[in-house]
Amino acid sequence: MNTAGDLLHVVTADNISDQRRRFAKLIVWGSAVLMFFVAGLQTADQNDWINLGFETWRPTLYSYCLWAVCLCAGQVIARGEHGKRTLFVLPATLFVVSMVVFPLLFGLVIAFSDWNLASPDGRQFNGWDNIHQMWADPFYWNAMRNMIWYSLAIIMEYAVAFGLALLLNAQIKGRKFFRVAFLLPLMLSPVAVSWMIGKSMLENRFGPIARMLREMGVDNPSFFSSPEIARLMIMLMDAWTYIPFMMIMILAGLQAIPKELHEAAEVDGGSAWTRFWEVTFPLMLPVSITAILIRIIFKLKLADIIINVTSGGPGGATDSVTSFIFREYRDRSNVGYGTMLAMFYLVVIVIAMTILIKAADRWMRPRY
Repeated sequence: MNTAGDLLHVVTADNISDQRRRFAKLIVWGSAVLMFFVAGLQTADQNDWINLGFETWRPTLYSYCLWAVCLCAGQVIARGEHGKRTLFVLPATLFVVSMVVFPLLFGLVIAFSDWNLASPDGRQFNGWDNIHQMWADPFYWNAMRNMIWYSLAIIMEYAVAFGLALLLNAQIKGRKFFRVAFLLPLMLSPVAVSWMIGKSMLENRFGPIARMLREMGVDNPSFFSSPEIARLMIMLMDAWTYIPFMMIMILAGLQAIPKELHEAAEVDGGSAWTRFWEVTFPLMLPVSITAILIRIIFKLKLADIIINVTSGGPGGATDSVTSFIFREYRDRSNVGYGTMLAMFYLVVIVIAMTILIKAADRWMRPRY
């Protein structure tokens, strides 16, 4: 005999009338038409085709919120109990659309505009002029080349992080202390690192490292006057900040490997290098690739250290794309052109990360 507690709640098809479904469609499509109508009016007002006196985009925002509420209500009205289940996902989806898709669309509008904050004319549509300027901008493509060098440095960062993780996974004295000590750089912000190391320790006049080099006989040591050395210093500071992140991920993966596998390989007569190359490294591939991909994402946003230490100098040798775009906004107030550079960089990132993720998925696929 079943009790009330043993009964399962089964969602069955509700008996929804045609009139109720028509009402749901009416409020959803009616609110959608209203939203597009208001957005069209505001677009026309922004481009001076008509003059309605709109100062902000709040009417479009309010009409979007109204459409979102009507869409959620329409799901429940038209589908009953099944429609309620969509409310677990639909509001979050609409929020993501409002926070990601809409700003992206506004960014595209700005990208094809001539908008300098110092100009009294405001934003003016200029078609493909920003794209032509971008293709002819040597400093932007120099920043793109620098990003390739910065990204290739991740290979060395991964090797160092893997070595530190192996060291901290071994039975050494003071292992807990070294784990905390190696994680300290990750607790600092890149701005703090840039001022603590780049502006203080590596300062060429009064910095302690420069003083030590002078006492050793080096005449006028400078870490940011040469393009190659300056780029190397930026790589080292960024690596010092984020190697602990890769190290902690790899260490977690190493601790998840069963000890029986290493013991079995040792019984079979495998050397330490053989055990690492045949057992540890293959098992660590998923964690390693994940750590590298996340590190690449962080690297593509590199800007804080460069902005605070070198401002892209000398001669743009240390510029990253993000630091160059930042200066395009801050120093030149060129919002339209800077937005075009950012949009193009976004497309490059999406394509590159898609290719890397596809390649990583294929590499980690089991081979029989």
